[in-house]
Amino acid sequence: MNKFYKIYLLFYFLSIQLFGFQNNKLVVVGAERMLEYEKIISNKSIGLLVNQTSMVKNKHLIDTLVNLGFDIKKIFTPEHGFKGVIERGKKIENDTLKIKNKKIPIISMYGLNRIPSDESMLGIDIVIFDIQDVGARFYTYISAMHNMMVKCAKLKIEFLILDRPNPNGNYVDGPVLEKEFKSYIGMHEIPIVHGCTVGELAKMIKGEQWIENSQDLKLNIVKVKNWDHTKNYILPVKPSPNLPNHQSILLYPSLCLFEQTIVSIGRGTEFPFQIIGHPQSSIKDYNFTPKSVIEESKPKFENKTSYGIDLRKVKVEKKINLKYLIDFYNDLKKIDNSFFGKYFFRIAGNKTLENQIISGLSENEIRASWKEKIDSYKVIRKKYLLYKDFE
Repeated sequence: MNKFYKIYLLFYFLSIQLFGFQNNKLVVVGAERMLEYEKIISNKSIGLLVNQTSMVKNKHLIDTLVNLGFDIKKIFTPEHGFKGVIERGKKIENDTLKIKNKKIPIISMYGLNRIPSDESMLGIDIVIFDIQDVGARFYTYISAMHNMMVKCAKLKIEFLILDRPNPNGNYVDGPVLEKEFKSYIGMHEIPIVHGCTVGELAKMIKGEQWIENSQDLKLNIVKVKNWDHTKNYILPVKPSPNLPNHQSILLYPSLCLFEQTIVSIGRGTEFPFQIIGHPQSSIKDYNFTPKSVIEESKPKFENKTSYGIDLRKVKVEKKINLKYLIDFYNDLKKIDNSFFGKYFFRIAGNKTLENQIISGLSENEIRASWKEKIDSYKVIRKKYLLYKDFE
């Protein structure tokens, strides 16, 4: 390795430790705080659970570590793949990354296996998790993290999280998942908006013994500098194909509830998770026509004009907005009595929410039914916070 390159990188890491970075008001993410974790990973064989969001300023974490001479043995990747361009739900094949005359295996955690095999973990001393999350229970990057924690605990492999801010980390809301409805889009008994960074959530998973052999997991977390739960954060990299901007990320916890309904939330348009509609809706404020695109092949109501609402310029409140869901249900229930589809409970985390809406409960009545479990969750959450809270 070029010694001048190493000197440059060390100077860069030292400067952001001391002065921070202009982007997002001096926020320094865990991956950029090399001085905090260099000793932890030195002289170890490294596995990485990363994707396109794993950036150190304008370089990927892999390039940064390889250029500094660290020994990367395996790369693991979650839903949407290593480059973050594969559409939702599509199985991802294993691959190989070629870098500096070295071939590093890329092992999919969203293919035939969602938990790495023991064989795939051979020769690894430590796994680094560095992926940008958006703070919703059903966003599957935290499911991949959970599964890797399970494997590391079993095999007694160190697990290091390079933490990043949660763009929806300034509130907690939504129904708490009931354990009988656990799935890959909801693995923990937490609200839809859990208010944790991945580091805080990992502490909770270990501390609450939500994985087997939790006591055997050696967990380290490199915190974010100059950020806490009172501060906003705009992601510098698109976290997944259909979350193209900050507005879509803020609306995601509310609009994802439509995924298992007959309503479109703009997949197959330029504005996914920012518009809502249906071809037979009587709500006519806005219309759009979904098309097959790279991000979404064969979207709901492909090539059909849908009518509904445009949320691109609304101010998003710090809460799950049920009004959208209730309004569209009331508008369309006479047209299609299967509004909620077969698997709405997986998104909701219970079967109660669907029944409450069908029964005609108001948004305030539904929200009141969440309070007791949310309050209990907040007591648990408080034990694992790494940053100043919003309350």
